[in-house]
Amino acid sequence: MHAITIPEPGGPEALVWAEVPDPVPGDGEVLVEVVSSAVNRADVLQRQGFYNPPPGASPYPGLECAGRIAALGPGVTGWAVGDEVCALLSGGGYAEKVAVPVGQLLPVPDGVDLTTAAALPEVTATVWSNVFMVAHLRPGETLLVHGGSSGIGTMAIQLAKAVGARVAVTAGSPQKLAECAALGADILIDYREQDFVAELEKATDGAGADVILDIVGAKYLDRNVKALAVNGRLAIIGLQGGVKGELNLGALLTKRAAVTATSLRGRPLGEKASIMAAVREHVWPLIANGVVRPVVDRTVPMEDAAEAHRVLESSSHIGKVLLVAPNAETAPNAETAPNAETAPNAETAPNA
Repeated sequence: MHAITIPEPGGPEALVWAEVPDPVPGDGEVLVEVVSSAVNRADVLQRQGFYNPPPGASPYPGLECAGRIAALGPGVTGWAVGDEVCALLSGGGYAEKVAVPVGQLLPVPDGVDLTTAAALPEVTATVWSNVFMVAHLRPGETLLVHGGSSGIGTMAIQLAKAVGARVAVTAGSPQKLAECAALGADILIDYREQDFVAELEKATDGAGADVILDIVGAKYLDRNVKALAVNGRLAIIGLQGGVKGELNLGALLTKRAAVTATSLRGRPLGEKASIMAAVREHVWPLIANGVVRPVVDRTVPMEDAAEAHRVLESSSHIGKVLLVAPNAETAPNAETAPNAETAPNAETAPNA
């Protein structure tokens, strides 16, 4: 088979489409013939040499994929060759085939075509596990999402609205904020022109956000704590703004607030399986009913992954950027999928 390899860390040109050995599914795994994968910030970090795969994972980038089961490993039940699936991966999505633990496998939701389904596993697992399983967002509460026009952000807006929460977002252009509003966001903050702490205070009559989903990290730590409501929960899932920040414990104590920081890739198989089971139970029906939909900016041939990385690093996209494997037999394009929305290109925004 062929896969995107990284012979040496570097810029987008470091991604090389090369012939590599086929993976072999182990106990409790299936072999998936990949139709599409999606590009994530973690893939960029891996390409740059800053985020190696966990021990035992595929060395190739790609944290999610969609495709068809080509073979079953020992001990696998409940799945059959030919089933159309999407999957959360520890690596290996930028390839024609990948071995996947069955606990990280989900059927393609009704109403979503096979190509577009690759836009779902990582964002749904990340948002559901952090916003709902860890931060316990409840109906009537306010969620602040940094980077509201990103893949994570567009899914967080929709899931929070689906459970009856109020949603505030930050993004870097009026066009991106308009896309967030179209998905249901209530409070729109241009982080280039406005202070999100002050804007959130005004919009909530001084109460602040009950839950904050943060991709920025250190740069926003102090202001995020200021923006939290009493009993608020800050969930940090990214470090685009640095890894070291000063935390005012007095402010945290006064608000009886909590700060959590999680990653998905390195979690044990059992934890990933539990998250994916929760996603199937709570999120998949919302997608099938059209309440929640994947947002796809564009599709790029997998062998041109370097171009997809340039798009992601420019932050000129809204939602997800997908890679389509060569010679893949695909369903209708994302633009025509009933529950998929293709967003127009937007202005560059470093942290959106």
